[in-house]
Amino acid sequence: MSIMVSHISKRFGSQPALDDISFATRKGEVVGFLGPNGAGKSTLMKILTTNHKADSGIAEVNGYDVVSQPREVQRSIGYLPEHNPLYLDLYIREYLEFCRSTYGVSKNRIEAVIGQTGLEPEVHKKIGQLSKGYRQRVGLAAALIHEPEVLILDEPTTGLDPNQLLEIRKLIREVGSEKTILLSTHIMKEVEAVCDRVLILNKGKLVADATMDALRKDETQVVEVEFDYRVEEVLLERLPNVASVVNTGGFVYEISFSTSKDMRGVVFDFAHDNQLKTLQLSRKTKNLENLFTELTGGQAV
Repeated sequence: MSIMVSHISKRFGSQPALDDISFATRKGEVVGFLGPNGAGKSTLMKILTTNHKADSGIAEVNGYDVVSQPREVQRSIGYLPEHNPLYLDLYIREYLEFCRSTYGVSKNRIEAVIGQTGLEPEVHKKIGQLSKGYRQRVGLAAALIHEPEVLILDEPTTGLDPNQLLEIRKLIREVGSEKTILLSTHIMKEVEAVCDRVLILNKGKLVADATMDALRKDETQVVEVEFDYRVEEVLLERLPNVASVVNTGGFVYEISFSTSKDMRGVVFDFAHDNQLKTLQLSRKTKNLENLFTELTGGQAV
């Protein structure tokens, strides 16, 4: 396992930051790491990068314990923090030379990561002259310079324009084919675009661990309908394939169906047969955003 986390807990004073967290990742897996603000994401990433110590539990990276073997862990990890720390007065090659010498790896790695991250068009510039997208590429190049097995990326696409977003996502997918990537982000579509699996934290607890394939195959759908009159939930529960019925206020109902078939026609027919008017009728399939809202109570990411 590239990353192994077993029963990790951490408190800051009386405030629990992580509560008995366990999961493991495999090589070649891009894992989306989600949670509301204050859920414990940054704390766990700091534990994995040896910047914090857990109060209890075990964490390993490439088989190395984060407490007893911190140097080996650091050599195994490439880390891109949310606020990408760069020396703006250095040229790209100068900065990567500094990073290379820190790890003591071959000088050949500089040109290799410049090519891998698509920095060639801007390589003659100082970092301070680069766009946000190219600065992120420099950060990724620095994280890759020592050929780590694991990449931990904290908000790698924050502030990028749509074209830059696509370029960085493509790069993450390419790199993730041969490494393990733990990707913390606030952008649901980003997880859906690049990740193989998603972990969701809420109030320090791991509340979801699912593959994107499993989420895409989930056949649950929700039909939201507003009638012109109050309807007893028990009547709606008699519709075919109904999983649940919730009155969300007034004459509005959310009806969950355990089928991928579009059930709006069934709901419309129910209204017609019971001499009701449908003031609105819409359908939403269960996706990552729905799951996140459901598991975190609608808290901000």
